[in-house]
Amino acid sequence: MAGNRFIAIEFETRCHWLFFSGPLHALTSKIMTTSGVRVRIAPSPTGEPHVGTAYIALFNYLFAKKHGGEFILRIEDTDATRSTAEFEQKVLDALKWCGLEWSEGPDIGGPYGPYRQSERKETYRPFVDKMVNEGNAFRCFCTPERLEQMREAQRAAGKPPGYDGLCLHLKAEEVEARVAAGEPHVVRMKIPTEGACEFHDGVYGDVSIPWESVDMQVLLKADGMPTYHMANVVDDHLMKITHVARGEEWLASVPKHILIYKYLGLEPPKFMHLSLMRNHDKSKLSKRKNPTSISYYSALGYLPEALMNFLGLFFIQIAEGEELLTMEELAEKFDPENLSKAGAIFDVQKLDWLNGRWLREKLTSEEFLDRILTWASENGRLTEGLKLAQSRISKLGELPQLAGFMLASDVGLTPASFAGLKTSPEETLEIVSTVQADLEKILEWNVETIEAELRAISDRLGKKLRVVTPPLFVAVSGNQRSLPLFDSMALLGRSVVRQRLKVATQVLTSMVGAK
Repeated sequence: MAGNRFIAIEFETRCHWLFFSGPLHALTSKIMTTSGVRVRIAPSPTGEPHVGTAYIALFNYLFAKKHGGEFILRIEDTDATRSTAEFEQKVLDALKWCGLEWSEGPDIGGPYGPYRQSERKETYRPFVDKMVNEGNAFRCFCTPERLEQMREAQRAAGKPPGYDGLCLHLKAEEVEARVAAGEPHVVRMKIPTEGACEFHDGVYGDVSIPWESVDMQVLLKADGMPTYHMANVVDDHLMKITHVARGEEWLASVPKHILIYKYLGLEPPKFMHLSLMRNHDKSKLSKRKNPTSISYYSALGYLPEALMNFLGLFFIQIAEGEELLTMEELAEKFDPENLSKAGAIFDVQKLDWLNGRWLREKLTSEEFLDRILTWASENGRLTEGLKLAQSRISKLGELPQLAGFMLASDVGLTPASFAGLKTSPEETLEIVSTVQADLEKILEWNVETIEAELRAISDRLGKKLRVVTPPLFVAVSGNQRSLPLFDSMALLGRSVVRQRLKVATQVLTSMVGAK
């Protein structure tokens, strides 16, 4: 194909986007001469920021740096029930801690704002209306109960769950009457019944996904908020995003997105789907198995430079002995043309090794001391922890044993740690495992919400609070004598408490199993 251009060929039942098949750098160079490279990271503020978010954000950041483009932060908070201001702030703080800087975002504004989807609600309606008016989307009045019955029947028949099209062919008069009557409904997109969607991905190359495997996606929810898919397409178009780099779990969603672009008469960006972060056993990196929160690694004293160095090695080719790299050096060596489809293995031992080298080789003595003080003071752990210890000591020399757990990476739990408790190992395990699961329900993490949840857990277990708290003292601090539990958990932070309770559950499970 001459001229380093791309063309789009559209069929009635097939959507083919045939991209320039030459090297990626040639394509991006051409784009740079027209509108400039613009990439984004678009996290949802529904939980602790994940290292996978940092991984995807770093790729986009390095891609922008490599091509002299713009890196944008957008908050995708269409899930109003789970999105919170606290989690949004944690996202901003975590990405800033990582050393990433964006040229546009909810905190600094920009020419294509607002950068929170919840503040763009009315932006999406005209695009949805266009698809409905042109017959490419339809109103669906199916109730949640009816949809669940439909899915159960499909699962029972061994079929993949998907919308069965009940409302697809409703007469216009009936639709208008039901809308006028105020009947709750969503808007779904129509999907071709034959053929496949074929597209080019910057990592996976040419991809073909049959339309029969694509569901009639909800575009607009009953509350008037768009789903991720609709908002994603509209925002990327309006914010002039040229390249979408995200995790490979979104690869199967590309046909929906391409079809929305086609229905709206818009040009899609270039797609790049990065391999997922995985454990050594190739399973998906998940907080159920390993610590995944950026805040956890910050709390344990990892340097942000070391974490970015570690993640950046997934995107570059280096020789042995060249592993220690700054952000600037990562950008220089960044190579988006040679990305692996194999899972990026999150090797904590390698991260530890890199972090140790950064501490020893990259910091002066003065910088090292400054980092220690900054880290220890993070979230008030040191100062507030020492204040809590004041009424519990008779001499200062007792402080390390009493309050040292606030800064420890591992409190060294063993079966002996729980030996002096009045509860049996079975009862202790029940308490710790229940608390571990139920604390995930807390949206805002503070002393008051922790205490309220633990009191509620005590009631559900039919136990007094004074029976529930001693096992948690041990799990969190490693000792039966400790600082006030609720305050300690608040200062340690959700991610550290989660990991310590998980370790405690493992120790107690081994105790119960050994009987």
